Amino acid sequence: MKKENAEHWIDRDPELKCYLPGTPRAMYLPYPFEITQSTNKVHVAFAFSNTARTIHLDTVEGPPADLWMGHSVGRWEGETLVVDVREFNDKTWFDRAGNFHSEALHLIERFSLVTPDVIWYEVTIEDPNVFTRPWRIAMPLYRRMEPNIQLLEYPCIEFAEEFLYGNLRKKPLVTHWEGDTMSIDVKRKVPPGDEFYAWFRK
Repeated sequence: MKKENAEHWIDRDPELKCYLPGTPRAMYLPYPFEITQSTNKVHVAFAFSNTARTIHLDTVEGPPADLWMGHSVGRWEGETLVVDVREFNDKTWFDRAGNFHSEALHLIERFSLVTPDVIWYEVTIEDPNVFTRPWRIAMPLYRRMEPNIQLLEYPCIEFAEEFLYGNLRKKPLVTHWEGDTMSIDVKRKVPPGDEFYAWFRK
């Protein structure tokens, strides 16, 4: 399945279709996000595709259906926020290489403040339907330092990258594209007098 996903990533990757990126992928996409803490909730708002997640620090009922971002329940272990994430659907990937998960995905996230401007983020990933054992990733999350920083929406447009720049590839990446509601055979053409194309292909 991973190999097949990788071969067809351009028309299968949920991120390229502008769907919610899922957890933990939303945490390491190259777009900013904002963490807001209250007494019993932590809200994470992402620039990508108006994505958001709520980490519940109190007792709440589970969701009525499986979620793209999962259902997050947190607790404090000293200065570290530990988040148990379950109730996923199986529609998101971990990356553009086609690494996927099932509805059995279970995450344990740990957010540890290293300095006032750096959070150490690590997540243990478990999915007995896909992986033979749990595995872990970790990375620093850096605070944006600009004054009066605001979280702006990243207006994702499906297929935009390939539509705008696909003709510049030496070998076409896409000859057939499948969406949820239609399939398209793609035949590339270069607009007459396209100076950028002529310069790029030199």
